[in-house]
Amino acid sequence: MNLQDRIYILDGATGTALQQFRLTETDFRGEEFAQHPIPLKGNNDVLNITRPDVIRQVHQNYIDAGADIIETNTFNANAISQTEYGCSEWVERFNLEGARLAKETAAACKERKIYVAGSIGPTDKSLTLAPDPDQPTYRIVDFDTLANAYASQVTALIEGGVDLLLVETIYDGLNAKAALYAIAKVQEEKGTHLPVMLSATVNDKSGRTLTGQSLEALFTSLSHYPILSFGLNCSFGAKELHHFLRELAPRIPCYISIYPNAGLPNEMGEYDESPEFTALCLQNMAKEGLINIAGGCCGTTPEHIRAIANALKDIPPRKVPTSNHQLKVSGLDTVVVDKELNNFINIGERTNVAGSAKFARLIREKNYTEAARKQIEAGASIIDINMDDAMLDGTAEMERFVRIISNEPDIAKAAFMIDSSKWETILAGLKNTQGKCIVNSISLKEGEKDFLYKAKEIQRLGAAVVVMAFDEEGQATTFQRKIDICQRAYDLLTSQAGFTPENIIFDVNILAIGTGIEEHNNYAVDYIEAVRWIKQNLKGCRTSGGVSNLSFSFRGNNTVREAMHSVFLYHAIHAGLDMAIVNPAMLQVYDEIDPILLKAVEDVVLNRTPEATETLITLAEKYKETKGEVKTVQQEEWRNRPLEERLGHALIKGITDYLTEDLQEALAHYASPVEIIEEPLMKGMERVGQFFGEGKMFLPQVVKSAKVMKEAVHILQPEIEKHNAAPVS
Repeated sequence: MNLQDRIYILDGATGTALQQFRLTETDFRGEEFAQHPIPLKGNNDVLNITRPDVIRQVHQNYIDAGADIIETNTFNANAISQTEYGCSEWVERFNLEGARLAKETAAACKERKIYVAGSIGPTDKSLTLAPDPDQPTYRIVDFDTLANAYASQVTALIEGGVDLLLVETIYDGLNAKAALYAIAKVQEEKGTHLPVMLSATVNDKSGRTLTGQSLEALFTSLSHYPILSFGLNCSFGAKELHHFLRELAPRIPCYISIYPNAGLPNEMGEYDESPEFTALCLQNMAKEGLINIAGGCCGTTPEHIRAIANALKDIPPRKVPTSNHQLKVSGLDTVVVDKELNNFINIGERTNVAGSAKFARLIREKNYTEAARKQIEAGASIIDINMDDAMLDGTAEMERFVRIISNEPDIAKAAFMIDSSKWETILAGLKNTQGKCIVNSISLKEGEKDFLYKAKEIQRLGAAVVVMAFDEEGQATTFQRKIDICQRAYDLLTSQAGFTPENIIFDVNILAIGTGIEEHNNYAVDYIEAVRWIKQNLKGCRTSGGVSNLSFSFRGNNTVREAMHSVFLYHAIHAGLDMAIVNPAMLQVYDEIDPILLKAVEDVVLNRTPEATETLITLAEKYKETKGEVKTVQQEEWRNRPLEERLGHALIKGITDYLTEDLQEALAHYASPVEIIEEPLMKGMERVGQFFGEGKMFLPQVVKSAKVMKEAVHILQPEIEKHNAAPVS
């Protein structure tokens, strides 16, 4: 099957095609279901057994119309969907017969090769959405149950002889992940390598699925599997899907499929879109180079497929873009971890019961959303979720927390880092998250067998992974031990666990410095140099770390700790650090650190002199418990600066306390309120951008600066309106 040669044609709607046969309840029952207690009309999968002649004819009609790929009549042939009809025990037969009928019909075609796609529907049970808003943690079905149902279906389809597998009408990324998990497990067990097609359906004109994911975020969630094609079906009709395909085409490094409805159904539930119109819409897409596979969904008939085949026969297929090998994770939206794009990713740590006493209290009080929402508001695009606490059932709390925040769009737009030392808790997080997560973490501490088992399962569940620099001998503290462990883990993950380098994140252990113990003096340097080595030698891998560990010996002295974190990150980012877990409130702007403190901290971080620690300990006494006084002095100092400097300082520091006062003064100095925005305010934001680009400011700080700018414009807005309304002299 060479999709680079031409656009391949998929068949049309099975349900629409069956309507022409005017089937009755008797046709659905046949001899096999004569005594079945539940009505079966509408359960089309039953017809594989009771009316195989009809199913053969449907396949033949689509082949005659020009289809290169026909789907098995198995859209609902899984134990979850068939429970409604009381037919769960018939699932294996439905799939075996469905595959056999399609293969026999395809084989009878002598003019060309016809491929059979095993159709796998989504079921009507969502793993992500709570069916009752008053019970946000309740789900009708869980991940393992759905994955097992899919595994039975996939097994039978493969045994029936299908050429490829089609997971279609995806409206929930987690349901699709369960399907891919089942496919991966079954194919590994059987030693098969059938190609897999994925097709989503969008719920509204914004181009999101029913569970709120953007199409790119959905693809990111499912991109761990070697997908043959990704695309759209069902939805609104071909014309309405054109711009979604245009957005996807340059971003998706696999083939693209499209098989839309024949428009939206009318008030009678029928589809009015003509074959000619559907074909014209798809032809327009094909001429833009957007399509590799095209067909039809609800309402499309053999006439639609014939028109599509004729309209596309002389148009070359879309050229697949090469992957840029970025690390992409997702919630409802995609988060790209790429230093060239965003310099550095700050991972919010205040959803970690070990890192935040407040969060631990909120979890115990069952107040699940407050802390997570504050992290997003502070600028975190990835949140670290950890429930490891002796007073909590971490696994149950992880499941409960992730399920709740998955139904909060303002939180769920972020990607989740599932953080736990307990394997069962990690699984609970992954099996309840529709986006692509990061697992924090695994290591070689228990040996290669345990490491590979966990790594393979994480890969099947579609997550990137943080690897700690631990092995059977313990934690790596020296540069050489760090890089030796990372090289070994890299070789195992890429050669045996199916990971691509961009989905591997190394944490080479940020350890406490400034402790007074000589062996600790080079810990930060060893970390920074190990990061540099990884970026140069393990191409494509990312790096991370937990920054708060660095300043542990200065706990209680936040001024010194903030300076240490900012200095360390400045140098680590320049060495190649991609992301870190850090409390945004525990950071300073590098260039705004008191110069004396900056030098003392930098001497400790970079281990410049033997007496660096002692010097910082002595200096730290100035800031300990007098932090308020120091800030008052600093505050008074900046308040005495010229107006432009005060406005710039407020923007850089994210301070709004004096904004109204300073802007009133500015109105007396500048010709117009717009000039205030264009001059001192924009110059301040330019400095913010410069600091961010140089790694001297971090995203949460930039977000605060942007809020100050927004507030300043809001304050000036009435003056702008008055100025614009004034008569010209």
